[in-house]
Order: sequence, then structure tokens, then C-alpha cells
Amino acid sequence: MMANTLYKLGAALGLVLALSACAHQGAAALDEVGAPQVPATLSVEEADAKLKQSASEREAAENEFAARELACYDKFFVNNCLDKAKEKRRLILVRLRAVDAEANYFKRAESVRLRDIDLARTQESARLDAEQRAAAVPKPVKVVTPEPAPPKPQGKSLAEREAEQAAKVAKQAADDAAEAPRRAAREAAYAKKQADAVERQKRVAQRLAERQAEAQAKAAKAAAAAASAPAVVPVPPAN
Repeated sequence: MMANTLYKLGAALGLVLALSACAHQGAAALDEVGAPQVPATLSVEEADAKLKQSASEREAAENEFAARELACYDKFFVNNCLDKAKEKRRLILVRLRAVDAEANYFKRAESVRLRDIDLARTQESARLDAEQRAAAVPKPVKVVTPEPAPPKPQGKSLAEREAEQAAKVAKQAADDAAEAPRRAAREAAYAKKQADAVERQKRVAQRLAERQAEAQAKAAKAAAAAASAPAVVPVPPAN
């Protein structure tokens, strides 16, 4: 048990020594009032590098705190040791949060700046294109003179009009004569259809009357049978 504890303590102290440079950098980045001093970012690549470095330092700070916390439990003043470890981690995380905020702000501002540049470029291109179209020399419009309309023919003579009217009358008479057999056939078919409908109605009425008569006869027969049947007197049970 003691050997295992000594081994863990040695590993923890080794990790503390390995990460001491990172912790010293976190403390040195604070001014007299504890405000983080973050250098200005000048490019998106630099912002990405800062964020990557911040993530690495944050992980290292958490690992160092875990190691220091483990070492504190073997000391006499455990709480004092833990408070110092927590304070050191807090200072490092405050600085790293300031670094992340500055890098992310630069990336957002740079994205907005590039978007505005692209929008201005598009608007300028559209303006130049409109100016070029407006300045273009219009093509001459070819004026087409319409050809004079042909002279209208003179009106038809009286003989021509009479001949056309006679032809129309003759055509109408021929059409009526050809249509007469078809009209007579249609009328005959309609009359037959009406007669068939009347006959069907008669047959339906006759079948209904026959069914009603059969039903009445059955009902009368059943009533007569019921009236002629002897009454059944119930016999009391023997004691």
C-alpha cells in the first residue's frame, strides 16, 4: 500500500514539474489587478492557433490541478494546499477565457468584414454592368413601310345574289328531305321507349298487388289457425 502511494506521488510530482512552464506563463500573463493581457490577433490563422493553444493549455492546467490535488492529501495543511492549487488553476482559466474571447471576436469581425467586401464588390460589378448597358449605342431601328392594301372587290351583282339565295334554299330543302327518315325513326324509337316504360310500371304494380294478396292470405290463415286451437289449462302440481 505504501509503495503504491509513493509511486502515485512521484508520478504526480513529475507531472507538476513538466507543466510548471505552462503554469508560469498563465501567471505572467496577468497584470497588477489580475486583468488578462491578450495580444491583438492579426489574422484568422493566428486566431485558430490561439484557440488550439488555449485548448492545450486548458487541458494541461486541469491535469496539473489533478496532480497537485493528489499531492495535497499527503501534506499536513491539506486545505491550504488545495486552495493554492485551485487559485492557480482559476488564474490560468481566466487568462485562457480571455484569449478565447479575443480570438473568437476577431474571427467573427473578420467574417463580417469579408462578407461586406464581397457584397460591395458585387454591388460595384452590378453598377458597372448597368453603366455599360446604358452607354451602349442602340442599334438603328429598321422602319418597315407597310404595303398598300389591295383594292376591295366591287359588290356582287343582283343576279349573283339571287343565284346564291336559290342555291341556299335548294340545299336546305335537300337537307330536310334527307333528315326526315332519321327524324321519323327517332320519334318512333322515343314512342316505343315510352310505351315500354308504361308496360314495365304496370307489371311492377301487378307484382306488388299479388305479393300483398299473398301476405294477406297468409295472415288470415294464421289467424284462423290460432282461433281454432284448443286452450291449454295448466295442471297444478301434486303435493
